[in-house]
Amino acid sequence: MERKKFIQKTLLASGLLAAGLKGAHLFENDIDELKPLDASTLKALVGFNHLPSVEKEKNMNQVIHRSDSRGHANHGWLDSHHTFSFANYYNPERMHFGVLRVLNDDRVAQGMGFGTHPHDNMEIISIPLEGDLEHKDSMGNTAVIKKGDIQILSAGTGITHSEYNRNKAAEVKFLQIWVFPNKKNVTPRYDQITLDVADRHNKFQQILSPDPNDAGVWIHQDAWFHMADLDQGKSLEYQIKRAQNGAYLFLLEGGITVNGQVLNRRDGLGIWNTQEPLQIEATSNAQLLVMDVPMSV
Repeated sequence: MERKKFIQKTLLASGLLAAGLKGAHLFENDIDELKPLDASTLKALVGFNHLPSVEKEKNMNQVIHRSDSRGHANHGWLDSHHTFSFANYYNPERMHFGVLRVLNDDRVAQGMGFGTHPHDNMEIISIPLEGDLEHKDSMGNTAVIKKGDIQILSAGTGITHSEYNRNKAAEVKFLQIWVFPNKKNVTPRYDQITLDVADRHNKFQQILSPDPNDAGVWIHQDAWFHMADLDQGKSLEYQIKRAQNGAYLFLLEGGITVNGQVLNRRDGLGIWNTQEPLQIEATSNAQLLVMDVPMSV
């Protein structure tokens, strides 16, 4: 379905959802949107288009995105850092990492939120870091997610939803991650789970996979996400799941080295075309997210 037609068809649902969030300050939003990809990018969808030219010459299977190189937008109620091009942040060298299209590091002010808006044919994963984020959607779901929860929204043929910070005294912090699906126009689906964060202490905890019967939530893509909370000096190995996949590591807190490469808070590192396990060592207490995704559709 064309996006304009889908938006027209969801106007009524949008009004109903907005009415259901009385008391929240919701903003109509063109800031939760993707700029259209050009034809060559859509055709290729390979991850190494993020590499600056200097990095391409040094290492063809690795890309580093330093925290301070991300796109940044402060709308007052929303303070967001974009690892990849998003909304008004556009960088042709930072469009995606394989099927990983969006990695937004969001902070939403007290009692504020995203107004009802549409999505289709995208797997949308939310990982709360602090605070309470309330979700409402056109499938009839109303839910609150907080630290330890993982939320998945398979937009499929099309949904509308809204998100807001239900806490009037503290901001909410969360990651929103968008992944291109391997199946289009599926029936929209919502799910959330609560994980025991103690199960990621000095080891990887799987939070997402392609298998509904496996640990974590599942999505329509051959992707696996893991999180780990590491003590200083702790070492782990990570083996990329498929030869066609790459791993994008996003360091939430602390410091680590990955195959000798130093990463600090909110740095990102993508690696692909390797059969060797990634060697990870915490140089200080660290919190890490690993996203193992196909490098092409």
